Amino acid sequence: MSYEEQLEELARREAQAKAMGGEEKLARRTEQGLLNARSRLDALLDRDSFREVGLLAQSAIRADRDTTPADGKVSGFGRVEGRDIAVVSNDLTVKGASSSATNAKKIAYIKTTATRSGMPVVFLGESSGARIPDTMGAESMSQGGADPQQYCRRRETPWASAVLGPCFGSSTWYSCLSDFLVMRKGATLAVSSARVTSLAIGETVDPEELGGWRLHSEVTGLADAVADSDEEALELVRRFLSYLPSHAGEAPPVQSAGEWRAPNGDDILALVPPERTRVYDIRKIIRAVADEGSVFPLKERFGKAVVTALARMEGQSVGFVATNPMIRGGAMDPDACRKASDFLVMCDSFNIPVILLVDTPGFLVGVSGERKAAPAHIMNMMHALQLVSVPKVSVILRKSYGQAFLNMGGGRNSDEIAAWTSAEVSFMDPGVGASVVHGLKRDEDPEAFDAAADALRKDTSAYDMASVFGVQSVIDPRDTRDFLVAALATHRRRLSNGIGRREMANWPTYF
Repeated sequence: MSYEEQLEELARREAQAKAMGGEEKLARRTEQGLLNARSRLDALLDRDSFREVGLLAQSAIRADRDTTPADGKVSGFGRVEGRDIAVVSNDLTVKGASSSATNAKKIAYIKTTATRSGMPVVFLGESSGARIPDTMGAESMSQGGADPQQYCRRRETPWASAVLGPCFGSSTWYSCLSDFLVMRKGATLAVSSARVTSLAIGETVDPEELGGWRLHSEVTGLADAVADSDEEALELVRRFLSYLPSHAGEAPPVQSAGEWRAPNGDDILALVPPERTRVYDIRKIIRAVADEGSVFPLKERFGKAVVTALARMEGQSVGFVATNPMIRGGAMDPDACRKASDFLVMCDSFNIPVILLVDTPGFLVGVSGERKAAPAHIMNMMHALQLVSVPKVSVILRKSYGQAFLNMGGGRNSDEIAAWTSAEVSFMDPGVGASVVHGLKRDEDPEAFDAAADALRKDTSAYDMASVFGVQSVIDPRDTRDFLVAALATHRRRLSNGIGRREMANWPTYF
């Protein structure tokens, strides 16, 4: 065969692979307003930056080779905002993007290369699960798994996943192992499809109830964000990656002075009522101190008593953990604790300093919380915070009571703590204490109740804390941003170039 003939053969095979499942299937997706596996890469990556590997891969089953272009997984390397990433995009038009021996090798190659070379991995999830009948039988099961540690996560590099359609089997596993997971509305994330599940349990199962975006953003907490379209989901992945380093051995990228703008924080006093019993939205405080437009919330619909968000301070990536008085007065429940723990693990694993904004009456007590193992989640959060080795800076706004004082950075659990002039710290709310200690109720004897509460409120002010060096500074609330910027600069880990000990890099991705 001449070189001309060889090159013609190569071009034919490449064109066949890039045609994916065929014009009819691709047109159907376009009609539904869905991107395909390759157009998703166009939306995710910088223009003309994608370099594909495994284009000519096909099924290991010889009879299926002509019907499995790229074996249902488009894989390779590209750039996001000029930084290299590795990516796997599932092609549902080819055998439902089902997992097979060949495409498992492609995924293993992508992960191994990304880990060795220090670049993030992005998974674009849409898959029917394992390929049947290819995977049936003992021989197939024994030979499966191109990567001996296929589902072991050490957080050497950031992982991000977008669930953009039906997502089952290994596509689900990689989504759950990721540091960031965004779901498009209408997509499904589950162990198996509704059809398989219905057959297994003998009941009709609704896909949305099985693994829809509401379930995973509001109940399980697996989804960090929700998007209305493929394009929005992919833009959220791009934005998430902008806060993180390419790998765990470097500090996050820092924006130059011309790229960030300080917020107008003069109105911060108007955002927080001085009366500690009145509610407000802590998210407004985060926006009032972080660089303008930089706040990127995670798990916004889950564990709402705590707000977790990536943001920037003078161009530097930071992670906010803040109790929100808008939700049950800021009392934390097991979901809020798990949300905070998960966020702390990510920040510490990728060298992102942590800022804690505190205004909480403590932990939410009750039968419901105990049934969700509240004590264990409280201690998980405590354990995570104490293992955090990146800078931790806390600001107590109004109140911090009980064990929650420690869980939110009190004691020696922060590198530096400041208190607003309105701050109050004690074992419990003085009003609750008056009822517990003296058996008093405000509606029965308001004078005695107030007297008892005032007695318990003694020695709880910001100045009392400062007098015993329980906080390093008492600050004007309007100086909060200046304090945070200065404290972060002071506590930068210079000896390690901003790299922490990463003791939680192997922490479970769900607990």
